[in-house]
Amino acid sequence: MTEQMPTTYYAPTNTTSNTGPYTNTTLTPTANTTVTHENTTTYTSPDTASPIIPTSAAKPHTIPSTTTTTTTSPTTVTPLSTTFLNCSNGGKNLDGVCICPDELTGETCSKNNSCKKQTLGQFTFNSTLSGRFAYSNEKCEVGTSSAGKPRALTRCFFMNGSANFSHPQIFQCNLTLSDIQQNLTSPADLEMLATSTQILTSNPEELTAENVTAAAEIANTLLLSANATENVRVAAVATVSQLLNATVPDDTKAKNATLGLTVTLDQLSVNLSLNLNASQSQIVQPNLVVQSAQISAAGTQGVQFTSLKGDSDSFIANRIQLNTNATQVVVGNGFVADALIYIQFPKGEGVRGRQTDPNLSLGFVLYQNDRFFRSKLYMRRRATIRVLSASVRGQEPNMVPQHVEMLFRPIDINGTSLYDFSCVFWNYIQKDWSTSGCSKGNTSDGLMRCFCNHTTNFAALWSYRENYEYAKALDVISIVGLSLSILGLVVTIIYHIKENFFRNTHGQQSNLNSKLALLCIYLSLLAFIITFLSGVQNSSRQNDTKVQGDDLTNDLLNSDEHIEPDRGSCTAVAALLHFLLMATFMWNSVYSTQLVLLVRSMRRSLPTHWTPLSVTLGWGVPGCFMVITLAVSYRVDNPLGYRQEEFCWLAALDKKQQFNFGKPMFWAFLLPIGLILIYNIVLLVLTSMATCKVDTRLTSSNKKSSLRSRFLISLSLAVLLGLSWTLGYFTLLNSGKAYQFFSILFCICTTTQGLQIFILFTARKRAFRATISRSMQYISSVNIPLNSRQYNLQRKWKNCNMNQSKTYKDLSDIEVTTSKTL
Repeated sequence: MTEQMPTTYYAPTNTTSNTGPYTNTTLTPTANTTVTHENTTTYTSPDTASPIIPTSAAKPHTIPSTTTTTTTSPTTVTPLSTTFLNCSNGGKNLDGVCICPDELTGETCSKNNSCKKQTLGQFTFNSTLSGRFAYSNEKCEVGTSSAGKPRALTRCFFMNGSANFSHPQIFQCNLTLSDIQQNLTSPADLEMLATSTQILTSNPEELTAENVTAAAEIANTLLLSANATENVRVAAVATVSQLLNATVPDDTKAKNATLGLTVTLDQLSVNLSLNLNASQSQIVQPNLVVQSAQISAAGTQGVQFTSLKGDSDSFIANRIQLNTNATQVVVGNGFVADALIYIQFPKGEGVRGRQTDPNLSLGFVLYQNDRFFRSKLYMRRRATIRVLSASVRGQEPNMVPQHVEMLFRPIDINGTSLYDFSCVFWNYIQKDWSTSGCSKGNTSDGLMRCFCNHTTNFAALWSYRENYEYAKALDVISIVGLSLSILGLVVTIIYHIKENFFRNTHGQQSNLNSKLALLCIYLSLLAFIITFLSGVQNSSRQNDTKVQGDDLTNDLLNSDEHIEPDRGSCTAVAALLHFLLMATFMWNSVYSTQLVLLVRSMRRSLPTHWTPLSVTLGWGVPGCFMVITLAVSYRVDNPLGYRQEEFCWLAALDKKQQFNFGKPMFWAFLLPIGLILIYNIVLLVLTSMATCKVDTRLTSSNKKSSLRSRFLISLSLAVLLGLSWTLGYFTLLNSGKAYQFFSILFCICTTTQGLQIFILFTARKRAFRATISRSMQYISSVNIPLNSRQYNLQRKWKNCNMNQSKTYKDLSDIEVTTSKTL
């Protein structure tokens, strides 16, 4: 390897020792080389397969409609070795293999694989991995056409046992992509144009659709040029690698330009080693690998191309391996594969018996993602889909590949797991993915296994599902508090109906609005607590459904995110909880409004139209909120836009588990409830001030009784109006110990709200206590045959009744005004 040709990586000789996948070996040109590994796990290929349909690397890859699907046999998997390795320098032991940081290599991550920071002339370059380009820290000045772009670039390559930078290439800061396109038609310095294009696309996030189109056309022209040198090709491939990081809106021109690049790269992969007159050659950039090989048809049964797993997802030269004489798919203990393709050739002896030994030209292209393959059928949101191309060109028709097998490892997304995948190829006529001629194998060791009966651009489209952490069962405090609230509300509702709707008392009609509002508050809160206690836990969990990865039906997926269609029960509970809680707060506002109007105006009743208006506001507004929220955010095929999966309540968080203001939890609940709470707080202050002014007992000389009565009035109204729910907003605004404090306080206050209402609005009333006393008296007077003990029991109850009557007499003078007003 020389400095003038730093981009050609020849395969190691057959004497390569088994020192792990990340060991740098002496790279020397050899013919028909074979990379083998000891202690390997074997994936047995099927003995019979459908014929391969030949394709040309220079033409779009298509297949006739009469293709057949490969029949696969069960895979025999040998467990991976658990040999212990002491990985150094931050390496991670994975199944007996040290996964090294990108800048290190070797069996135990002990060898350097990068160029250190260095100043070359007037330019400074940061530490860079072997085989990659480094851009200068010096930038083009403001006022130039390329202001902010690097002024020079160099490349780090491994030679003579150490990594060193090559001579830097200086960039002309006034050049633009348009200028380069115009100069391509003239006999210009192609290497200068190639490196300039590379520098202009060095910040992919800044590129527009027009920039991507222009850069793709330039790279395509450079790669097809008959005058292109090796350095020109490497710079062009580096540009393409950078374009794979560009995120631009869907643009027809950019899509056609980048798709045309894929055809050119296929052609380059077949011809690269021919142009260099070498048995093997490769160009490796962070997002793109181009591998080329020339092998003897008589000396191979199959070829395996493998990309090894590393600490990062970027491609590095020492993680790319090619076995030119593999009899079957081999995954060994010496490496962990991220992507693999195996091409099997016929086993006949026809070719080997000839006097001439025809050669095969093999080409492989591995893309880091599918941004050059824009699909309309498959919607990709978060998954990274690697595309692997294989091209074969031979002189003998019977050397057409017999069987193609691929393994893909999905790139992990935190909090998710593989659900299903489909094996596809890119159809250039349809300009989309297709499953024709491909079949699907089972998953093993986290790898997706595919089979195809032709060579082209392959991919495994996969879908994931979230690994939800479902809410735990309610704790003891919540269950006890809610149970006591249910009991208290049931007693309160029975007593309220009996005393105010079935008893002819003076002024009943004048207070009908207030009594109806109180009853609706009790009923809606009781219904909410019962629904919450019995249905908030999600009974139809998505994680309980069966994973489809082992289903061999190879159907084209339509999305990378799998969401189970809604089963209805959890959504119904969430909608009901939303409606009931909104109704409770709306009736709180209606009641507090009535109270202010009555107290401040000193009226005994409200207008007749107030009753239907109250019912409309109390039940109608929450119903409208619920219906609108469902209509805007709910879909049967995606219920999680409306509700959460962990428990049955409104959706609040995004995919990154961050609070999302666009979710229903904010605009359909927190926002309206917050406004209602502010409104109720204002009314509470007005009611308390008005009550203190008109009640003579609250301004009497007995200050202790006055303060006590004033406190009870405010406390009773605060509990009834649900002001304890303001603590929930404090939990959203705090973290750490403050969050824990407000969470516990919020839990205690809200779960016992029904019990508090019972104590303050029912148990404190003298009429209720008298009713309980009469009930107890009636029970005690029942004639139960207890022989001689009957007389003693009656006498004790009589004494108890006398004491109780005395107690009521003492409390009758301290009756709180709210018992009459509320």
